Amino acid sequence: MIDTIKRCSVEKSVEETSACCCVDVGMVIDNEDKTASYQQLFASVQEAKEMLNVLTKKAKSVESAPCTIKDKTEEIDGKVQLTVEFKFSCQAEAMIFQLGLR
Repeated sequence: MIDTIKRCSVEKSVEETSACCCVDVGMVIDNEDKTASYQQLFASVQEAKEMLNVLTKKAKSVESAPCTIKDKTEEIDGKVQLTVEFKFSCQAEAMIFQLGLR
């Protein structure tokens, strides 16, 4: 276990447990959740359409196979709500897309 602590530790002065940074990727990414969702209120339909175009380009930039995109706009209290669901071919692509929105 001491060897595991040494290999995983970023700084030699910090002592970590062996489980701290040694994680099986299959525990984090199980390829079950391939969907990313987006929802936002806009002042106009035009602004919502512009954002949909931006999001579509971002999704296309990370996809390995065609991403399914379902969008819906509706008026709520004088504003336009854009709701979009992106279905990717794998969970990693969905995660990359979501991280790119931050």
